[in-house]
Amino acid sequence: MKTIETKVPARMDRLPWAGIHWKVIIGLGTVWILDGLEVTLIGSLAARLVEPGSGLPITEGQIGLAASIYILGAVLGALFFGRLTDKWGRKKLFIITLVVYCLATLATAFSVAPWMFFVCRFFTGAGIGGEYAAINSAVDELIPASYRGRVDILINGTYWLGAAFGSFYSLFFLNTAMFSENMGWRYALGVGAALGVVIIFVRRHVPESPRWLFIHGREDQAEKIVGEIEESVEEEKDEPLERVPDDEALTIHQRESITLTEIAKTAFGKYPKRAILGLALFVGQAFLYNGITFNLGTLYQNFYGVSSDSAPLLLALFAGVNFAGALILGPLFDKVGRKKMISGTYLGSALATVPLYVVFMSEAGGLWGFVALLSLTFFIATAGASAAYLTVSEIFPMETRALAIAFFYAIGTGLGGVIGPFLFGNFVESGERGLVGLGFLIAAGIMAIGGIAEIVLGVDAEGQSLEDVAAPITSQDPAGGGDSGVAQSKSG
Repeated sequence: MKTIETKVPARMDRLPWAGIHWKVIIGLGTVWILDGLEVTLIGSLAARLVEPGSGLPITEGQIGLAASIYILGAVLGALFFGRLTDKWGRKKLFIITLVVYCLATLATAFSVAPWMFFVCRFFTGAGIGGEYAAINSAVDELIPASYRGRVDILINGTYWLGAAFGSFYSLFFLNTAMFSENMGWRYALGVGAALGVVIIFVRRHVPESPRWLFIHGREDQAEKIVGEIEESVEEEKDEPLERVPDDEALTIHQRESITLTEIAKTAFGKYPKRAILGLALFVGQAFLYNGITFNLGTLYQNFYGVSSDSAPLLLALFAGVNFAGALILGPLFDKVGRKKMISGTYLGSALATVPLYVVFMSEAGGLWGFVALLSLTFFIATAGASAAYLTVSEIFPMETRALAIAFFYAIGTGLGGVIGPFLFGNFVESGERGLVGLGFLIAAGIMAIGGIAEIVLGVDAEGQSLEDVAAPITSQDPAGGGDSGVAQSKSG
């Protein structure tokens, strides 16, 4: 492979907001809609699944176990597909992983025994986990630096659009006047698979990441894609784009692939503080979100007497509040800054969990008192949880981006996301308020640790080119970057 100079990153970052960026949001943001659909759909269906006559003999505890198995699949899928995303390219993998998701979701609908349900949930999670690595890396490499924070938060926040959709349409399929108890939930899962098939066709029109292309010896294709994007933007805005100065060029030693050993040395040898930060953020949000969300339907049923037919309405409200948090707070991550907003949302949601605990334990305000404080907690938490993915995507070199997302998602979610649902599932099944309340406090404490880590170790990446935040491994200047500050990776 050869050494080249390229202005592709600078050319992409100086673009004004245009139609191409909406195409990226619509085509790639769907991963979070699907994940939100899956998690909330199972939460909405949980109360029906555990009832006699569902056609699937499963208990509340097994629902929690299935949630943990789903997360385990996502963890392993992220690692497996994350490596392939850095090696084969972003576009191939965000198509392949979506196909895996569709097939596994459809298979789930045919489950007649807990073990079948567990296996299908594992592979559904594997598809979604692989999506995280491919999608987040592609999004951050295609969106201009000045918009990257808010777009990433918004796209991650669309998880809750999927959650709301899953709640409403599960309500339709849970209507026993229209569907039998043992078939309605199966139809609901089938619709999720069909939605994934539609998204495959939308994604075909999203380009490969030019940043990935020039690193891997395909600079001509990268130049062609960027040139076409620039032409479309100039035509749309009806004015020429500003010229990128020569000192914005980046010198790169092209390589077909980079070994896992070299990636590990970069992440943990060159950026040890950033590695600790990534783990703290992922563990905090994974425990809070996966633990509570996966078991929210059965919590409403067991402690507030909410029927399986009504639970989806409350879950839809919960989803709407979360999406509003991402939509309203997201722009502040670019305007106010990463460190202030990430630490604020993590610590703020942790503090909000304390009155939530008090209301739950005392039963003050009944169902709606609990719903109000739960909504406040997650309105604050949602943007912070999304920022975990944004952070890891930004603070490590381009060649490691997808695998870095996969790795920190895998470790963080493996610790917080597998333990959380299983723990909460058993707490809810016990019927003991004290145990569930303890779960809330544990989640708050772990979330607070993430906020403190951001204060101490956070990186001010707002408005910075990805190559300035972390110099590419293949950059000519190997001394750039590190935990001491932003990289100096450009020539001139």
